[in-house]
This record gives sequence, structure tokens and C-alpha cells, in this order.
Amino acid sequence: MTDGPSNKIQSDRELLQNAANEGKLLGAFIRLSGPGWLQSAITLGGGSLAGALFLGVLGGTSMIWLQLMAIFMGVVMLSAISYVTLSTGRRPFEAINSEINPALGWSWVIATCMANMIWCMPQFSLAYDALDKNLFSIGGGEGLGDSTSTRMIVTVALLLSAGFVVLLKAKEGKSAKLFDAFLKALIGMVVICFVGVVVLLAANGQLDFSQIFTGMIPNPGQWNSPAGDLAALIAGLPQTGQDYWNTTILSSQRAVMIAAAATAVGINMTFLLPYSMLSRGWDKPFRGLARFDLATGMAIPYILVTSCVVIAAASTFHAKIDDSLASNDLTVMESSPMFDSVKGSLIGRIDADLGAAAETTDEATKLEMAAKLPVEEKKLALSLVKRNAFQLSDTLAPLLGKTMANLVFGLGVFGMGFSTIIILMLINGYAFREIVGSPDGTTPFVVGCLVAGLFGASWVFLWQGDAKFWLAIFTSSFGMMLLPIAYITFFLMMNSKRILGSEKPTGTSMIVWNVLMILSVIGAIVAASAAIYEKAMDKSNPMAFNAIMGLLAVFVVALIAGHFLRHPSTTQVDA
Repeated sequence: MTDGPSNKIQSDRELLQNAANEGKLLGAFIRLSGPGWLQSAITLGGGSLAGALFLGVLGGTSMIWLQLMAIFMGVVMLSAISYVTLSTGRRPFEAINSEINPALGWSWVIATCMANMIWCMPQFSLAYDALDKNLFSIGGGEGLGDSTSTRMIVTVALLLSAGFVVLLKAKEGKSAKLFDAFLKALIGMVVICFVGVVVLLAANGQLDFSQIFTGMIPNPGQWNSPAGDLAALIAGLPQTGQDYWNTTILSSQRAVMIAAAATAVGINMTFLLPYSMLSRGWDKPFRGLARFDLATGMAIPYILVTSCVVIAAASTFHAKIDDSLASNDLTVMESSPMFDSVKGSLIGRIDADLGAAAETTDEATKLEMAAKLPVEEKKLALSLVKRNAFQLSDTLAPLLGKTMANLVFGLGVFGMGFSTIIILMLINGYAFREIVGSPDGTTPFVVGCLVAGLFGASWVFLWQGDAKFWLAIFTSSFGMMLLPIAYITFFLMMNSKRILGSEKPTGTSMIVWNVLMILSVIGAIVAASAAIYEKAMDKSNPMAFNAIMGLLAVFVVALIAGHFLRHPSTTQVDA
């Protein structure tokens, strides 16, 4: 390490010590924060946006608690790995391989790289759509267009811009400070955009704050009963209708609950935090700062943004229907922009009434019957339609004004996509260093960043059709299976005298840590098990479940082999 970085680390230590002596830690924490904001930049991506939107559409504000609980569990486990890392000064990959199981360490880094590369593609897509549908449409513009050449040009520009920002982070001194400032500004812009929408909705009298606060109270019963206003809509239907919509709604509701839990903290986020702290030279004196950084830099922005997206989506879409779709006249109903989206669900509902006769009844007749269904059933069908931020901005245009709606949502969505691209590239650089065994190597870091960026840039060709489906299945399934295992690994490390030595928490502190970690581990196991169960029950893609089970079998064999291959270190942390 050069004198410059060494001097910087020493001055940061002195700043913390002086602030502690003077009782002014808050100011020092704010000044030195950073890794938590990196976490915020990755968790506020396309997955969180899509999950929050669908939560609002499907359950109104009654399901806000899900993302609050998910981020709480994530912060607990990230705090645990930060405590272990800062207490020992050991790189987690090396510590897990030598002290726990090398299969866990290698699975962790492989799953991290897979997540970085695969999930980089939809972030490029999201950023492009924000430019095309919002920012370049302001003032009556026609957007960027949908040609492959245009997409490639914009994608290359995004890749070069993200690469330049990552390069700032790779350097020390003023460049690293500029990186931190840029990232905080980007996250701040995202927060302001979505909070601003909710403030305007509140000023217009469109929000029920009692329902919003009630939605923050955990309600696990939503796993088995429709959420929000949908339960009341279903209750008033004939038994056949109740049976059909209960089954259909619950299937989507469970899927979105799993997605909300999965997108709060991904497997690659557990890799980013310890290495981003080590890269700054943080150690034991920085443990309090690390917890503060996670709470303020990661949890608060995530809670604000996702809650505001849920609230805006609930206010705009939940149990709502346009006049055309509500009509009993099929011709009028077909004129609705949402008709094609609900057509399949409504035909399925008619099939439930027809029973065996469904196979011999033509589609035109079924649609005539669907048009006669009560408006409550059409609202239920509409609740199953996934929306995106661009539909939300269009719907809120009368409130915000077309130009303002495009600007607010365009900046917010672009910020989410672009910041996530940056962080995914950064994580991949750290991961490649570990893979080649060069913790401070520049070449593997640059290669890792480029691999993630180039893979993401290939979205123009790969992020569609069957390729998109299978890439998403393998990456999300591997990451979802490994997340509870990673949590269990961090739990074991926090309770390991061999790893932590005299720094291992004891007494009340250890009890609190263990209670919180056990709750988080249980939550991760439940989410992963539910995800696997949903895949097993999905008859439309039976090969997906087989693929997941194959991955699980390979992983179990690797774990068994890894148990006999580890080489425990004799080094312990001294007091």
C-alpha cells in the first residue's frame, strides 16, 4: 500500500477517535460513510423497482411490510459479515474456505459473478427504456427508437460512462472521493424523484395514511389470503369465481412476496460489503461506522424508494379499472389498452365455469361471456397484470403534468439502472481478484469489471425469449439457494472462537446477535424454500424445477467434498 492511502486511513482513524472523544461521532460517520451507499446503489435496481410496483398493484399498501422486513434481515446479516471482516482483517473468501468449507467460498464467488453478469443485462435495458420512453420524450420528442443500431450506440455510451465511474473508484484519493460523491448524488436523485411523487399524491388528497401505516405491520397471513381490496372483491363472487380467483391471485401474490424478499439483498451484495470496506483500509475502529453506514446509506434509501413506489402504484393501479374494460359490451371492452393483458385471465375464468365444455367452446364465445362478467372480476384480472414505471408515469401525467412525469420517472428509473450497472461491474472486479488469488491486483480487477460490463451490454441480443428465461432461472435459483447458506455461514463465523478469538461477542451482545441472525436465517430459508416450491408447482415450465434440483444436487456433493478439503488456519484474532 502506498503512503497516500496509508496516510488517509490513519487520518480517518484519528478523525473517528477525536469525534468519539468529543461526542461528535455523527458528523464523522456522515463524512466517512461509503460502503453502505454502494449497497444502496445495487439494491435499488430493476428488480426492486419491478417488485415494488407489482406489490402495489396486487396488494395495495397492505404489503409494504415485506420489503421493510427483507431489508432488516439483510442489514442484520451484512452487519454480521462486516463485524467479522473488520475484527479479523481477513478476506471472507479466504476465511470461509479455510475455516468453514471451500465449497461454500467458491459457490459464493461463482454465484456472485453469475449475478453480476446476468443481472447487468436488465439494468442496461432499464436505463435505455428510461432514456427512450421518458427523458427523450420530454417536450413531444419521439424517443430513441427501437432499432438495434440505436440500442447498441446508447449501450456502448452507457458502458463507457459506467467504466469511467468505476475507474474513479479504483484510484485512491480525490478520484475515490469523487466516485463516492457521484454515487451519493445518484442515489439522492432516485430518492427525491420517488418521494416527490408521493408528496404530490398526498398534497392532492389521494393517499390514506392510516392504510399506509397499517401496511407496515407484518402480516404473514397474506401468504394464504388475497391482500388489500382484492379479498373483498372475491368475497362477493359466486363460489366458482371465488375458487378461481383465490387460486390465481394467491399464486401471483406468493411469487411477488418471494421476489420482494429476494431483491432486497442479493448474494452479490454479501460479497460487495466486506471487500468495499477492506479496500478503504477499514478495521476494528470502524465497526460502529459500518453499522451506521448500512442503516443510513443502504436501508433508509431502500425503504424510502420502494415504499414510495408501492404507494404510488397502489394509488394508481390497485383495484382500479378503466371505463372501457368495465363495459359489458365486448366491442367497447376490446378498445381498452389493457384488454390484451387481461384476456388470458378472463378466458381462464370462463373455462372454470364451462368445465369440460371449455374445450369445445370457441374463443369468440368465451370472450362474449367474459364481457358479461361483473366489474369486480375484471378488476381482479387487471390486478394480475405487471406494470412498469413508464405506465405509472403515463397514469400520473394528469397530476404531475406530462413533462414533469416524464422527467421525474425518467431520472429516477435511469438513476436506478445506471447506478446498478456501476456497482455490478465493481463487485465483479473484486470477485475476479479473489478467483485468481490476487487481492490487490489491478489487472484481474479491470478484467472482472469489463466482463460484467460487456456481458450486460449484450442485453440487446440475449435479454429476450428463451435465453432470457433460462439465464434468469439459473442465476436467481442459484443465488436464492445460496443466500440462506451464506447467512448460515456468517452466523457460524460470528459464533466461531477460532475465527474471532477474543473479538467474539459474549453475554447479552451475543444473545442479541444470535436472535437477530437466527430470525434472518429463518426468513431466508423460508423465502428460498417457497421459491423452489413455486417452481415445482409451475407446470408450464417443468424443466425449470429439474434444473434447480440439479444445481442443488451438485452443490450438496461439493459441500461434502469441501468438508474434507478445507485447511483450517491456526491464526486467531488477538485482543
